[in-house]
Amino acid sequence: MDKRTFLKHTSLLGLGSMLNLSAFGKMLEQTDDAAPDDEDFWANIRKGYKLKPDYINLENGYYCIQPQEILEKYMAHIREVNLQGAYYMRTVQFDNKKASANQLAELAGCSTDELIITRNSTESLDLVISGMDWQPGDEAIMAEQDYGAMLDMFKQIAKRNGIVNKVLSLPADPESDDEIVQLYADAITHKTKLLMVCHMVNITGQILPVQKICDMAHSKNVQVMVDGAHALAHIKFNIADLHCDYYGASLHKWLSVPLGAGMLYVKKEHIPRVWPIFADSSKGDDDITRLNHTGTIPCATDLTIPDAIDFYNKIGPERKEARLRYLQNYWTAKARNMPHLVLYTPTDPARSCAIANVGVKGMKPADMAGILLKQYKIYTVAIDNDKAAVHGCRITPNVYTTIAELDALVDALGQMRG
Repeated sequence: MDKRTFLKHTSLLGLGSMLNLSAFGKMLEQTDDAAPDDEDFWANIRKGYKLKPDYINLENGYYCIQPQEILEKYMAHIREVNLQGAYYMRTVQFDNKKASANQLAELAGCSTDELIITRNSTESLDLVISGMDWQPGDEAIMAEQDYGAMLDMFKQIAKRNGIVNKVLSLPADPESDDEIVQLYADAITHKTKLLMVCHMVNITGQILPVQKICDMAHSKNVQVMVDGAHALAHIKFNIADLHCDYYGASLHKWLSVPLGAGMLYVKKEHIPRVWPIFADSSKGDDDITRLNHTGTIPCATDLTIPDAIDFYNKIGPERKEARLRYLQNYWTAKARNMPHLVLYTPTDPARSCAIANVGVKGMKPADMAGILLKQYKIYTVAIDNDKAAVHGCRITPNVYTTIAELDALVDALGQMRG
């Protein structure tokens, strides 16, 4: 189907019923030639979302709202679980969760017996950090730019087990992958037990050369845990290709799963070595589900994972990544020419995607975010991190974001002064 026919058909669709939503999805599957700058195509994607008109939402990094197609299916799952009650919980709950995990493993590019569904990235990565057999004097390596919850867990383990945390700082605009890899390599000693690295830095959007870091660390007998909170369904990759030992991600971000779902990958050989947070003696030591005993959970969220994966595949992983990168480069290219602004995201387009961070010289990030919302009706999040040397607002558009909305951001930034 060509673009003109696609637009003709979608213009006739009312997105208020599941039937029409399904028809919209089918047409989306048949349109595989839309470019990142095809505004007509992406305007029709936008029609699949119900958006709050009070402000321009440029803070999708915390939580990517669900398109109506996913939301309606989520509500249907809630009703069905509620209808069946304890019967559902005691019969098919675990089989259905396993089926969702299997589809998630296929998307992530790993074996089904190496992945579990968790509640978010923090739970996933904290499970690994707290579950390792730490000994006094063991060393862990991380960066100031890593997520705060992970850094806090390492601090707690240091107090409890006597480990040493070695915290480095990433360059904002690296010249090469080697610069990053060498930074981590220089921190490793014979006492290093675990290296944590972000796949995509949450406060700046910088994409790190994970595979190269993992290969380097393994050559020194060091395991690597990857924080992939922002990478899954944002950029296309396979966990198997990263060569990492552990990988955690949140599904409520770029996959648009309802709140309360994340994933954890553990390389098969490491599963017996990780202590679960909640004990489960019914599973063998090499069964990854032994790490997944968390009590009663909101099953409807897990049931919606395949629906979100289906929607993501309809858009197309490559096409989504290209659009998100295009949107970010559209506004940052203009912002970099404004001398009163500071960009904290790499200039090389390959080193970032949707996420970027911008600051106004002489202005506190909180004040900047407040002005953007109150005066310009643009919602962002302030990042004011002295140790990471990042002082600006994180800007995260999504597939429904328009060029007009980004123009409004650029115009606002051009007028702001510290």
